[in-house]
Amino acid sequence: MSRTITLPARPDSISVATERAALIVVDMQNAYCSPGGYLDLVGFDVSGSPPVIAEARRTIDACRAVGIPVIYLQNGFEPDGRDVGGPTAPVWHKSNALRFMRDNPDYSGKLITKGTWDYAIVDELTPRPGDLVIAKSRYSGFAGTGLDQILSARRIDTVLVCGVATNVCVESTIRDAYHREYFPVMVSDATLAAGEGAQAASEFNVERFFGWLTTGADLRGALTANA
Repeated sequence: MSRTITLPARPDSISVATERAALIVVDMQNAYCSPGGYLDLVGFDVSGSPPVIAEARRTIDACRAVGIPVIYLQNGFEPDGRDVGGPTAPVWHKSNALRFMRDNPDYSGKLITKGTWDYAIVDELTPRPGDLVIAKSRYSGFAGTGLDQILSARRIDTVLVCGVATNVCVESTIRDAYHREYFPVMVSDATLAAGEGAQAASEFNVERFFGWLTTGADLRGALTANA
């Protein structure tokens, strides 16, 4: 049913028409959330993943229950690396996963590579029929994908965003959403950053410059109030 909710958020509450909202679930993959995944291998702490996965699960279920479409972003590369671009592409130099695989040949083709365990979305958040899954090979969900067209076709104007890593792919997607005139709302306790202090920095950026912050509980409360 179409309705407008008032969503508690920072820096201030925001009105959201549920029929014009979508939930974007960013890169909730073994690579970024699981022990033995890419982030863990290159030295980032993923011990905070379980509560984030659980909050993302509750957020996804709440959105599905009211008909808000769920769009998964899945980050990684083709096995032959054709979407990397080689040394002329910045991602070839800056992707920690690509650098790690070059330095550790035993892992070649095993990290954030399509068809691998590392690339797969964590079991707890497996997409369901009706959900959309968009593959990407850069940080932002809008870079080189059809995400903008999908949102526009559905007349979406508000994007609820959760996932990992807060300061990399989540923030990049939020920034690009803002610049495309969407209203981005980050579900802060359903996100996890890579790097000490990075979560707070990204939350500051989103709250002050690019969008709004809410929590999973506040979102669920707004969605179920007077439903």
